Amino acid sequence: MPKRPSLERRLVAEGLGTALLVMAVVGSGAMAQLLTRDVAVQLLANAGATVGALYALITMFGPISGAHFNPLVTLASCLLDGRPWRDLPAYAAVQLVGGAAGAVTANLMFDLPAFGPSEYARGGAHIWFAEAVATAGLLAVIVLVAAHKPKSVATAVAVWIGGAYWFTSSTSIANPAVTAARSLTVSFAGIQPASVPMFVVAQVVGAVVALPVLRWLRG
Repeated sequence: MPKRPSLERRLVAEGLGTALLVMAVVGSGAMAQLLTRDVAVQLLANAGATVGALYALITMFGPISGAHFNPLVTLASCLLDGRPWRDLPAYAAVQLVGGAAGAVTANLMFDLPAFGPSEYARGGAHIWFAEAVATAGLLAVIVLVAAHKPKSVATAVAVWIGGAYWFTSSTSIANPAVTAARSLTVSFAGIQPASVPMFVVAQVVGAVVALPVLRWLRG
């Protein structure tokens, strides 16, 4: 059996992967704004770049850290896969720091204010409900595909997120670390800092509802 990578290697992979993911989300949002004023085209460009980045990043970093890039995915791994609980705060910390670094890097590449903040307010019960649904769906894809067809996880996650950009009113952020990072940009991908707490609450609710069901479904 291959030796498990050290915690240090896994944390670097998680931090770097989250940074690159947020860089793709924020950077593609900024590029879309430069090229068109059509919001539908902006969303299409943002979603397409995110799909491509997710597939590549999960393929690259999955064998090292699991390629979570999301504290709720790490929580699921601890709860369902026997990952040591001590990994959760360490993973969450590097995901948050990596996400912020990715947002700042993308901002600098497009000559935007380095730390934003975003002025794009997102809120309302329907949006929070959508975010809970999006998070539950993301965890379902990860947990069930990993259990039955693990080589397809990168494709399945990327395709799910690309679709959920369009069929959820929240555009499916589904990730507390990425949500916080997106508050640091004035680009199309931004979310106002005041909107972040309720998004995170909705994401946690989605995870709390989904995980017991997924444990049962997976058997």
